[in-house]
Amino acid sequence: MLHNHLTARAALGASLLLTAMSIQAASPTPAAKKAGAPATSDNPLLVESTLPYKMPPFDQIKNEHFGPAYATALAENLKEVEAIANTKEAATFENTLVAMERSGQTLERVENVFGNLAGAHTNPEIQKLEAEMAPKLSAHRDAIRLNPKLFARIQELHEKREQSKLDAESKYLLERYYKDFVRAGAKLSEPDKEKLKAMNAELATLQTKFSQSVLKEKNADAVVVDTREELAGMSEGDIAAAAAAAKDRKLEGKFVIALLNTSGQPALSSLQNRAVRERIMKTSLARNSKGGEFDTREMVLKIARLRAERAKLLGYEHHAAYQLEDQTAKSVATVNKLMNELAPAAVTNAKKEATELQAMVKKEGGDFDLASWDWSFYAEKVLKDRFAFDESQLKPYFEMNRVLVDGVFYAATQVYGITFKERKELPVYQEDVRVWEVFDADGKPLALFLTDFYARPSKRGGAWMNEYVGQSGLFGTKPVVANHLNIPKPPAGEPTLLTFDEVTTMFHEFGHALHGMFSDVKYPRFAGTNVPRDFVEFPSQVNEMWRIWPEILRNYAKHHKTGEPMPQELLDKMLASQKFGEGFRTTEYLASTLLDQAWHQIGPDKIPTDALAFEAEALKKVGVDLAAVPPRYRTAYFSHTFAGGYSAGYYSYIWSEVLDANTVQWIKNNGGLKRENGDRFRKMLLSRGGSEDPVGQFRNFTGGGEPELDALLERRGLVMDGATAEAPAKVAPDQKP
Repeated sequence: MLHNHLTARAALGASLLLTAMSIQAASPTPAAKKAGAPATSDNPLLVESTLPYKMPPFDQIKNEHFGPAYATALAENLKEVEAIANTKEAATFENTLVAMERSGQTLERVENVFGNLAGAHTNPEIQKLEAEMAPKLSAHRDAIRLNPKLFARIQELHEKREQSKLDAESKYLLERYYKDFVRAGAKLSEPDKEKLKAMNAELATLQTKFSQSVLKEKNADAVVVDTREELAGMSEGDIAAAAAAAKDRKLEGKFVIALLNTSGQPALSSLQNRAVRERIMKTSLARNSKGGEFDTREMVLKIARLRAERAKLLGYEHHAAYQLEDQTAKSVATVNKLMNELAPAAVTNAKKEATELQAMVKKEGGDFDLASWDWSFYAEKVLKDRFAFDESQLKPYFEMNRVLVDGVFYAATQVYGITFKERKELPVYQEDVRVWEVFDADGKPLALFLTDFYARPSKRGGAWMNEYVGQSGLFGTKPVVANHLNIPKPPAGEPTLLTFDEVTTMFHEFGHALHGMFSDVKYPRFAGTNVPRDFVEFPSQVNEMWRIWPEILRNYAKHHKTGEPMPQELLDKMLASQKFGEGFRTTEYLASTLLDQAWHQIGPDKIPTDALAFEAEALKKVGVDLAAVPPRYRTAYFSHTFAGGYSAGYYSYIWSEVLDANTVQWIKNNGGLKRENGDRFRKMLLSRGGSEDPVGQFRNFTGGGEPELDALLERRGLVMDGATAEAPAKVAPDQKP
């Protein structure tokens, strides 16, 4: 699951590498300048919204507003920064760092709206502007981070930090600004700064192009099926949705199976026709690597080379070393150690599962070797055979609105005391989007929360949380945050029934939303999810625990027609089957994680010439090259890493899950579902954002001690001959190599 969390201001300092979804247009296109473009005074992006919580007035914002808004906002921001850098007054915390925190408010407003719409509801005009202006916005950021006068003021304050009487959050802000600017190249010579600027501009362009190519190929490669008979095994609702998708493409009488961004596709678990399954999987795996305008292989090589060259210019061995230095993992050695401990157990279990699935193939009369397009189909059969459980039995009990209101919201009320009220009168950017006002336990307004759950061609794949307005004590603003999923929309009048994975995703993304809504910091730089990438997934993964907590599950898992609760027998079967398939799930995830590290643990002189050959060799080298278990994302459509946001950081999910597993165990040991635990988690972690050392936040909550890998292995059921693989050692996320 991909998450786009950095606000414009925080992104300025937080990382030299911003996601292509966040790096957007910088100035008006010629089209925006032509007659008829809205005047500044008529541009809703250039004035503070009068809606509750300063929510964007989506009903007033049009494509043509973005170019002029960017031009005005960028000029305004540059003027603000120049004034800070060139002031004759001696550098103080207030006139330098607080002034920087106050700058760029218009730019942040423009960028938050444009960046989020570019991901959630794009169109050709937005995509054109996004691609055209990415390098210009990159140049704007460099103009700030590489400003020698501005850095001199920050450096002067940093040198005197021990003598300052700053409060803890202010002192941490000073530390972060100094580190951010140094990592961005502030200490480079002027010629090297010029080289860096050129690299950043080219990367911004390539990452944006990669992201757009993945979305376009995903839409273009939807699989067309000629007859209903070929869809045997799919539910009536899914068949109706495939027919509706075909009709939308003017292919009446046929059926279209849209692809998700992952390698595996949902239809593979139910389709009885092996040839159709094979066609779907092969189409999915070949995306962006079979020639044509959306092929990304050459882009990947250029991105890898530029990242490696930039890391070397900044004084690092390779891009992974640069990235990991600023994460809680701290080093490549620490991440490699974790992967090396997990991979053997995962692969061993995946092979055991494959043996069991192959036996099922034979039992069913099949005379073929298990392939990747067979895995989900026969895994369902093994589940049914071993546990008398069929995943499709669950869906009638997981109606989307009930999962949200009686599950996700209900859990939040029980744990944190917050309540929700839908605000149907507030404008949205697409008809399926809903807005909720969130109230604190004392009844005071806390935040606005937007839900955007259905898949559509204008939306990128995956699931994520984003922010339209960030919390800030400095500005007195309250959060406006959103969750995005990609749930197939059923035909009109039909209920939206979720898989258990989709239920998990909804709880997960709401964990990110809570991180944003509970933020209680002074400076925008630290608000909400502005934390290290390998820590940001931790709170969201903790929130997943409530989806199967008995009291919560009983409240939302009710039949969509009868309202009857899920039978205890079915619930027991579901819970008993939870660890089945973890070998597969962990291996496909680790394969992508190891690919991400392989691409970024090489210097500029080691960049390959063939992206897919490098991928195959990298997977073989670490022993995760199982033909029946392809990577969750192959290189050519791996947006997490090549669109920018998780480059050398896809390990973050499993890294965060180590913290998560230990935290969940602490909560269970201390009474589980009760307000005291929620209030403690909120106070010590969710409210602090990036204003404190993140691992310190974890230790404060759990009462000290290091997170142990064993808790994760036990949760996932990853065992080898009755024991954890190779007796894994304890993992300290901040340990030195």
